[in-house]
Amino acid sequence: MPSALTRFKKPFGKAKMVSLTNARYLTWKDAFQVDFEDGIAFLEPHKTIRKANRISAKAKVVRIELEDWCNAGFYVHYDNGQTAEVSWAFIRELPPKNCPHCK
Repeated sequence: MPSALTRFKKPFGKAKMVSLTNARYLTWKDAFQVDFEDGIAFLEPHKTIRKANRISAKAKVVRIELEDWCNAGFYVHYDNGQTAEVSWAFIRELPPKNCPHCK
């Protein structure tokens, strides 16, 4: 069942860019809380970020870094040296129907 915030997501390529204000990892939910400038926050499951970035299932989150040039995303750094790059669009847009990472 889609979450209540799914209705705020727009089809891929249709969303308006909104800057991120914060991103944090919630260990007890194994998810990232991503806050935006317009006051909307999304809870993104860690497994979708791992899958999209081909991150090892054994890798542990070490730190999260907001992209500081235009606040358009964040990076998740792992203990094995891997880094996941997450854009605002990954969080705010619905994936395209033929996306190979989203199946």
